[in-house]
Amino acid sequence: MGQKLPSDLSANDLIKVLGKHYHYEIIQRESSHIRLCTSLKGEHSITIPDHNPIKVRTLNSILRDVALHLNISKKEIIDKLY
Repeated sequence: MGQKLPSDLSANDLIKVLGKHYHYEIIQRESSHIRLCTSLKGEHSITIPDHNPIKVRTLNSILRDVALHLNISKKEIIDKLY
């Protein structure tokens, strides 16, 4: 049905993709979580766990949130992860 999410994606890899394609930048880093923000299509912040790998359910939730904010499909973001 939907495109398969990578099960081996690290927080750092996700940050690189979100930064390169959607202008998310790190605004805060705590011991186990990283806060990112973008001004693309209005200000938007997300928190991601600093894990390697990020759990697939967590990744799905993050990507759904980003896609909703940017008014794009989650598939469009997933394509950039590979």
